[in-house]
Amino acid sequence: MPAGKHRRPRTSHLTRGVVAAGTGGAALVLPLVTATGAHAATTAVPAQATAATKAAPAAVPDVKLVTYKVVSGDTLSKIARERTTGGTWQTLYKANAAVIGSDPMMLRPGTTLTVGTKATKTTQATAETATKSAATSATYTDDLDGWIKESLAIMAEKGIPGSYDGIYRNIIRESAGNPVAINNWDSNAAAGTPSKGLLQVIDPTFTAYHVAGTSTDPYDPVANITAACNYAAAKYGSIDNVNGAY
Repeated sequence: MPAGKHRRPRTSHLTRGVVAAGTGGAALVLPLVTATGAHAATTAVPAQATAATKAAPAAVPDVKLVTYKVVSGDTLSKIARERTTGGTWQTLYKANAAVIGSDPMMLRPGTTLTVGTKATKTTQATAETATKSAATSATYTDDLDGWIKESLAIMAEKGIPGSYDGIYRNIIRESAGNPVAINNWDSNAAAGTPSKGLLQVIDPTFTAYHVAGTSTDPYDPVANITAACNYAAAKYGSIDNVNGAY
């Protein structure tokens, strides 16, 4: 697809009923707990959600550190996906910078990383109920503006970088804002993994970088945006750094 200089106004309403169309954008080539999806309504956080958040306990008793010893071939992204619940490589690095060193890409086999904490089932359930996320409490319009805003709320909770403008710019280039766009003609399509959705993600990349709390459907706008931004963060530092095929 030609580079997107045909930027649409943010107020345009794009629904999921649009007919699928091929795109020319390049695919995301690679290789966090209920589905949220995009919901049609005005953006607002219910008062009870705010109150519940304030009611969160100041401390969780009986917490134990969970560790993992690095083996050959490990990366922070791989460890975050396989050994943490909704974690990202950035948060894993911040927690272990002292033992990893200045370069997060250089993991030494044998290094022991702290990958999380473990609490009693009772305290975990209490904390999860009391700290219901703002992203799942809020409601969003079922259009491009709402999908981006919901994705940004989830990304903020998960530590995934990215801005509204960076996401919007790449969506317009990759799919022109069509949430069910699919590329059926390039090499990825020929290999059986066509690029899909707003940010043209192939299934292996979507699976590898899927963010818990979003739908497992690669065409779901919020899930597609969030997974693509998670991938872009791991490869380029942020979706904001992507200005062309990626």
